Amino acid sequence: MLRPSVGFLALSSCVTWRFGIGPGSAWRATDDNAPRESWLMADVVCTSVAAPARLPRRLGRLIWAMSTGNKAAVLAGVDRLEIRDVPMPPAPGPNQVVVQIKALGICGSDVHYWKHGRIGSFVLEKPMVIGHESAGIIAKVGPNVQHLRVGDRVAIEPGESCRTCRFCKTGQYNLCPGMKFFATPPYDGSLCNFILHPADLCFRLPGNVSLECGALCEPLSVGVYACQRGQCQPGQTVAVFGAGPIGLVSMIAAFAFGAVRVIVTDISDERLEFAKSMGASAVVNVKALNEKEVAAAIIGANQGEPVSLSIECSGSERAVRPAILCTQPGGCVTLVGMGNDNANIPIIDAAVRQVDLRGIFRYKNTYPTCISLLERGLVNVVPLITHRFSLETWDHDNLIDGFETARTGRDGAIKVMFSL
Repeated sequence: MLRPSVGFLALSSCVTWRFGIGPGSAWRATDDNAPRESWLMADVVCTSVAAPARLPRRLGRLIWAMSTGNKAAVLAGVDRLEIRDVPMPPAPGPNQVVVQIKALGICGSDVHYWKHGRIGSFVLEKPMVIGHESAGIIAKVGPNVQHLRVGDRVAIEPGESCRTCRFCKTGQYNLCPGMKFFATPPYDGSLCNFILHPADLCFRLPGNVSLECGALCEPLSVGVYACQRGQCQPGQTVAVFGAGPIGLVSMIAAFAFGAVRVIVTDISDERLEFAKSMGASAVVNVKALNEKEVAAAIIGANQGEPVSLSIECSGSERAVRPAILCTQPGGCVTLVGMGNDNANIPIIDAAVRQVDLRGIFRYKNTYPTCISLLERGLVNVVPLITHRFSLETWDHDNLIDGFETARTGRDGAIKVMFSL
């Protein structure tokens, strides 16, 4: 009987083990993202040419299970963000997986629920786990799941549709009236250790795409979908209104779709400088300008021509009007930002010049595109992560500090990322 010896070769996020099985041979097991606090996984491969022929060259995957329970960031009420123990997910059923969350970004909607308890008709009426921009590692796999295995790193699409309504059946599942979306009342989010989720909404990450980037597939999806809805084409010019996280991912998505020039507007010089560092062709501070002056400034920055596509990400009525005015005849304005229910806009100007106004609601079928763009290096979301906070020990001060940083934008915060 073989009695392998075990020794640490490294103590870091890359855990390496060596299993000795006698002179001249060894077993080696590694995993780049082994969750230290809960379980360790590894592909075990015989690396020695001298290993006995009767031994298999590959043993497969080993799992060391050391459950630590399930903690979560729970929004208990307005301005009441708590750390609580929550039940572990049940065993996954058919076409389900359990995911251990390892990276989660804070969205503006998370902050809004924290401080106001509602967004439109979505009202917080009971405690809710917060967070929806997440990525993690597959911990358990249910029956019928063929494309994932324990240990795979995945980006998690946070919205589960009913799959049976006419919107779902025609591919417009983002419009499903029965959508269950993370951290949208009454549904819990994903800022916790473990979640149960449909396997087809978990997308394996390539080796060159980090878990943080996987989490940012969620906001990147909004930018990608804005470009898809606006039919962004190679050679076009684009104006993006708003230099927050969604405006910035819309900008980099437009470049990935082939735009030759992207002009970004905002009222903050600091954010505009950040947009320039991310590759904006030109920036316009609109704080002191009226709508016609804003349109003229954008056209001027576009070599005297109206842009092909405008992507409005601020939610401000003051931005929608110049977005229409600076867009060329036959062009398109996509409305991403959510502002007041009613807006005074130059609708006749849009009509007679055939400027299409297209709303977008979240996204659909964008995760494979986002992952492909990340894998091929056509977009780079890493610079968006300006602040990182650890929740590996579930420190409440770190939780609040992260949310306050996102809320105030202090120290130039764009995207705040938690590691778990």
